[in-house]
Amino acid sequence: MTNMEAITIPEFGGAEVLRLSEVAIPEPGPGQVAVDVAYAGANFAEILYRQGIADVPLPFVPGIEVSGHIRALGDGVEGLRVGQPVAALTIVDSGGYAEVVVTSADLVAPLDGLDLGLDIAAALPSNSTTAFLVLDRVARIEPGESVLVHAAAGGVGSQLGQAARLLGAGRAVGTVGSAAKIAIAEGFGYDEVVLRDQAVSGFDIVVDMVGGAARRTSLDALAPMGRMVVMGNASGADDVPFSPVELWLSNKSVSGFNLAAFSAAFPAQAGRTLRRAVAAAAAGDLRVQVEVLDLEQAADAHRRIESGATTGKLVLKV
Repeated sequence: MTNMEAITIPEFGGAEVLRLSEVAIPEPGPGQVAVDVAYAGANFAEILYRQGIADVPLPFVPGIEVSGHIRALGDGVEGLRVGQPVAALTIVDSGGYAEVVVTSADLVAPLDGLDLGLDIAAALPSNSTTAFLVLDRVARIEPGESVLVHAAAGGVGSQLGQAARLLGAGRAVGTVGSAAKIAIAEGFGYDEVVLRDQAVSGFDIVVDMVGGAARRTSLDALAPMGRMVVMGNASGADDVPFSPVELWLSNKSVSGFNLAAFSAAFPAQAGRTLRRAVAAAAAGDLRVQVEVLDLEQAADAHRRIESGATTGKLVLKV
């Protein structure tokens, strides 16, 4: 067999452009593995690919994270074996919405002996890895510090509150866009969940993936020496500029985090953090709420994510 089924983006546009297509099966190069995909996570990043906001060559197979079994090993790969169950970040080159995907061996987490279903495992590589990296590597959280997270009921938001707790935060507060999401977000490790337009302040760390007005309120919510991490613009609003003079005078800082760029530049670090997240989930320290759709429902998954109505994580069964 030389071809496989995959969801492709043949042209940029709305969710309706996604097509179930036949494409060539990829082969692993040196330092890579091929994975027979069981489940693929659905993420906002893939919507950016589909819309053309993130520049990708067409036709393009989206999919930044998967679970499944190793199909083949490239030259030089050690410590992994064919048939091994794994979770994997496929974010550097994408391709997870398919029967087979190739990624760096550094970005693979073995699942041997872990009490972790493949559906749950597919939801960990992007959001859970991001949560640990943002707080530990970027914000450099210290024990007892307070954390504010926007979009706390979403995929990565649901992981940030829990990761904050595991990393020693003294207080974790989440914001949501509607009252219906408050109870859902409260189940993900937050001490308190409030509506996004409610004034809060005095936080050591603020994580904003919403953008627009939330950028300004995030900066205002920081305590002196506070750190804000920008990692998305789900609102689609225009960019909000900051004055370096304001940062200087207020003793505040703003950092950015992009998992694709980080994984390309530091694959070994990204892989270690992925394995840390997998271990936490298997131990019951990290809860992931998953809803499974069929691969053919990828367009429905995109529409639901774009609507802002989703909570937890959608994964596609391949």
